[in-house]
Amino acid sequence: PEGAPANRLGLARWLVDPKHPLMARVVVNRFWQHYFGTGLVKTAEDFGAQGERPSHPELLDWLASEFISSGWDVKHLQKLIVMSHAYRQSSQATPELLARDPENRLLAHGPRFRLDAEVVRDAALASSGLLVEKIGGRSVKPYQPDGVWEAVAFLGSNTGVYKADPGEGLYRRSLYTFWRRSIAPPNMFDTPSRQVCTVRASRTNTPLHALILLNDVTFVEAARVWAEKLMRDAKTPDDRLRLAFHEATSRPIKDAELKLLRGAYERTLEKYRADTATAEKLVTSGEWPRAKGIDTVEQAALTAVLNVILNLDEVVTRE
Repeated sequence: PEGAPANRLGLARWLVDPKHPLMARVVVNRFWQHYFGTGLVKTAEDFGAQGERPSHPELLDWLASEFISSGWDVKHLQKLIVMSHAYRQSSQATPELLARDPENRLLAHGPRFRLDAEVVRDAALASSGLLVEKIGGRSVKPYQPDGVWEAVAFLGSNTGVYKADPGEGLYRRSLYTFWRRSIAPPNMFDTPSRQVCTVRASRTNTPLHALILLNDVTFVEAARVWAEKLMRDAKTPDDRLRLAFHEATSRPIKDAELKLLRGAYERTLEKYRADTATAEKLVTSGEWPRAKGIDTVEQAALTAVLNVILNLDEVVTRE
């Protein structure tokens, strides 16, 4: 703007000048991408001549104008998006709709996509009651397999050896996880390298994800602590499975689903009755102290089934 200082303050004032709508368009597009999986401009990192044209240019302009006129009110913008018909419609799509709009660029149905790894981890910790919701503070180092950093470390580097934090550092929100630029935490699948700025992370669906959710100590520990909570809150195995399924999916379990999970629970129960040493190893996974007075075999069997629930497509997918 005329008269603005030729420094970063001048640049900032120019970026948020109402006569310069690019900043607002980029910001509202990022929020739209967060909620719908894909931005109104698919190439969220490129609004230039080589970027993709917006699917709904009038909507993008209107949201940008609303964002500016609201005083750059982020809460107002997000409320506007999540209360819209486009966002609140069902994610189920008929074959006809899929044929006409396979990528849902025309918003024929509600968004459906794999949740970010950070969200999946936080949801598992929240289900178990382990999640530490404290805001702010230094970065923390949760569980990580041995030797990951050492394999790519430079001699004398201060990030040559990884040592997990004790106590609440293991259970803080994934937002606070210490991140080494050259290698992401192993249980944060599909996360981009921090060596370059990436505003559109890829989303994949591979067996590696299921193996992480079934075997990583973060998820195993969350499942066994969750099992302790369910065994205190519900008396019968069926009641525990109903409660767990509802907590994980936000809907009541169907009879056929309960039958399948009950069968898995009973088979696993028999297995651990014949191998109590393995059951004991499972229910002591992680650093969280184990509750007293809980039947080891029952807890181990329930833990295994809860691991399955945490792995359900419905649980790790934004429906």
